[in-house]
Amino acid sequence: MTSIELHELTKDFGSTRAVDHLTFTVRPGRVTGFLGPNGAGKSTTMRLILGLDRPSGGRSTIDGHAYASFDKPLCRVGVLLDAGAAHGSRTPRSHLLTLATSNGIACSRVDEVIEEAGLTSVRGRRIRTFSLGMRQRLGIAAVLLGDPDVVMLDEPTNGLDPEGIVWIRELVHRLAREGRTVLVSSHLMHETSSFADHLVVMGRGRLLADLPMQEFLTSWTSPAVRLRSTEVGRMNDMLARLGYTPTPREDGSCSVVGATAEEIGAAAATAGIALLELADERATLEQAYFDLTSHEGEFKAAARTSAGSEGA
Repeated sequence: MTSIELHELTKDFGSTRAVDHLTFTVRPGRVTGFLGPNGAGKSTTMRLILGLDRPSGGRSTIDGHAYASFDKPLCRVGVLLDAGAAHGSRTPRSHLLTLATSNGIACSRVDEVIEEAGLTSVRGRRIRTFSLGMRQRLGIAAVLLGDPDVVMLDEPTNGLDPEGIVWIRELVHRLAREGRTVLVSSHLMHETSSFADHLVVMGRGRLLADLPMQEFLTSWTSPAVRLRSTEVGRMNDMLARLGYTPTPREDGSCSVVGATAEEIGAAAATAGIALLELADERATLEQAYFDLTSHEGEFKAAARTSAGSEGA
């Protein structure tokens, strides 16, 4: 089985340690989301895996081998790091043909991935005329060109329209179902929660979490319940007796952290308090992520303020 393995991987830039003794494994058959604040070291880690930077210590391997040892790398690893890397004067077809020829891939494969990426109608246009979303699609076409067992994507939905985002989501799920190893770095919490089965989270170059998605949510968030009643005073007295402090919401409901709908519902029934609304609040990846990384980001105050305003 093809895995990406990192062991004590370390990278220093002068006196700055960008990656700090990083050890984890990206396994096949699932989509691994790669998260971390700005400056966490995610991009540097991906470059180290691909041999684009030399590590200061430790090692990284793909299927037990260094990436640089592969004779036909596109047939082993599909990578999207920079959608703007294609030469602007080329067309999608000429760009992909060059890649195919250099890796011993049949020319017929070029037309297949152009169609899969939704670029058939613009296959003859110069790449410099492409929007960011179109460049992203071309980058994904290059990723798929060699039918690789390992796929690494950095911000793959950047610049895509809603249709393109759904396409990426379905694509990474399909690749994982086919038994491939899929690593996706993203800053978009909502998107990551829609496709990731497993999470690797970094902060200041260090590994903060390496857990299945649901286990990550459970570990870094508390249960909460949303409720509403016409008997607000009695309801608040009941919650106080149970040891809870409700947080009012603008719509007249309230949130109670640490409680469950089953517990509150039973207590309300016993007290004879009518509830107009009662529901467990689902933990979000964004909440769990910020709880874990709140002290790890380069721009902590701005990140926390933004998160709070989005949740208001």
